[in-house]
Amino acid sequence: MIDTALFPALETLLAVVRTGSVAAAAHRRHITSSAVSQQIRRLEAHFGIKLFERAGRGVRLTATGEAAVPVVRELWIEVESAFGQLGELAGRPATTLRVAVSDYLGKGLLAPVLRDLLDEEPSVRFEIVTTHSRRGVRLVAGGDVDLAVVTGQDTPRGLEDQHLFDQPFVWVGPQRGRGTRATLTERLHREPILRLAVESRGRALLDQYLADARIRPVSTIDVPSVSLLLSYVSGGLGIGLVPALALSEAPAGRVVSAPARVPVLPVTLVWRPAARRQPAVARLAALLATAGARASRRLARAPRA
Repeated sequence: MIDTALFPALETLLAVVRTGSVAAAAHRRHITSSAVSQQIRRLEAHFGIKLFERAGRGVRLTATGEAAVPVVRELWIEVESAFGQLGELAGRPATTLRVAVSDYLGKGLLAPVLRDLLDEEPSVRFEIVTTHSRRGVRLVAGGDVDLAVVTGQDTPRGLEDQHLFDQPFVWVGPQRGRGTRATLTERLHREPILRLAVESRGRALLDQYLADARIRPVSTIDVPSVSLLLSYVSGGLGIGLVPALALSEAPAGRVVSAPARVPVLPVTLVWRPAARRQPAVARLAALLATAGARASRRLARAPRA
């Protein structure tokens, strides 16, 4: 028999898992740390299992807890989906779309789509997480977001994906005087190199290129986003490797670019199957697919190395 009184405790369990601590979960749930601990103990007593154990000053899942969390997470996904669909039937859509996306895809692909969706469904709400693609997939798998737009990622078991377009990469650097004939790849030997975050696919492509070409940077500048990388370049400093879609952000006359001989990476939409059943999520996915097709045609017209 289902004890619906345990539902708040189940939500609290997921909050502890997502935040990594009782205190952070209490802050997210707007309750006290003592209340969090009481709810966890209530779950453990009801099911006769041990979910957490002490780990230094915090807690960690037991082996049983590790096995239980996916079950609870899937239950919660189904509950959220049911509430969304019931709201649609009642004419009161209450969908909040939670999306993870990297900064350049957020600007070049997601933002225009969200504007279109808001015109169609003004009652829809959004929670957007700007992060690198690898973390975006982890957020979907963990139930923290409904879907993610990612570059060059494998889709874990239990998730679904849709190919949007293939992403080539380009070299970018500051515009120099007319007398400068060196190519951007030649300038890599003597100018600072701008590098994206270690976990990004663009950084992996750059590191592999430098290793293959046996280039040791004279200086490096690590940046957390493509937008900041382009800001450095437009300010006159550094050579970097960026997704071709991001070139629209580069100010004309201050930045030069050239196709890069590095692998083209797929851009995909990744989601949880239960989340896709929500009408608003399905509509967002359809709009992103259309936007991806437009991006593919635009990039196909760009010059290649």
